[in-house]
Amino acid sequence: MITKEKMDELVKKYETANFINPDPISIPHKFTDKRDIEIAGFIASLIAYGSRKVFLKKLDELFKIAENEPLNFILNFEPQILGDFNYRFGKPADFAEIFGIMRALYEKDGGLEELFKYGYNLNDASVSGERLGGMFTVVTDYFYSRASENAGQGFYFMIPDPKKGGAMKRMCMYLRWMVRKPPVDFGIWNFMPKSELLIPLDVHVARISREMGLLTRKQNDFKAVLELTENLKKFDADDPSKYDFAMFGLGVDESTDKKI
Repeated sequence: MITKEKMDELVKKYETANFINPDPISIPHKFTDKRDIEIAGFIASLIAYGSRKVFLKKLDELFKIAENEPLNFILNFEPQILGDFNYRFGKPADFAEIFGIMRALYEKDGGLEELFKYGYNLNDASVSGERLGGMFTVVTDYFYSRASENAGQGFYFMIPDPKKGGAMKRMCMYLRWMVRKPPVDFGIWNFMPKSELLIPLDVHVARISREMGLLTRKQNDFKAVLELTENLKKFDADDPSKYDFAMFGLGVDESTDKKI
């Protein structure tokens, strides 16, 4: 198994401002207002899959439509503004569903931080992984319960159901962005400690973590996320998700397809 000393060296190498570009976290880094940051981050996390070059280009296109005003875009959202905007599974109607629900969330229910915080406090589990799984379920249920018949495959792919046992990579990633402190992450949400964050498990992190002896489970699912996070807590119980930088950065550097 890789040593803590080696992992800490990799963290120092990758957890720097240079990590921001090119990475989906570069999108919310364009903003300074707290609500702009959390909205931009959530939108960026929705389509942070596939080729980074491609989805970053699509995010730039989407934020041009939003006139680089995330909060204003959501509060005044109307489906027709999207035109034919799409990305892979996500069709215009799927994005319209999500943004329409976000409009109601910010108009009536306090916004994304309040939704995640409600889910966190509602799930007082002794095991942090189970608590976050319950929080993700609350967030997902909020969107699912308000979706119309127009919601298609893309909607349910971008807002995945944690009850299906998937890794919930993009939601874990988004939560890391909001909770951990700079220089890369934002640290603008304070309702939970960073010690409870879970590793965003993608193909690069899964492969590297197995090579390092940190993950034995063969499936890239939520159980694998819990196993990997628990092993990383042996290196740093207060901040296990910091090792995401080490594994993801090393995995992408070694990859040829640059997909996540």
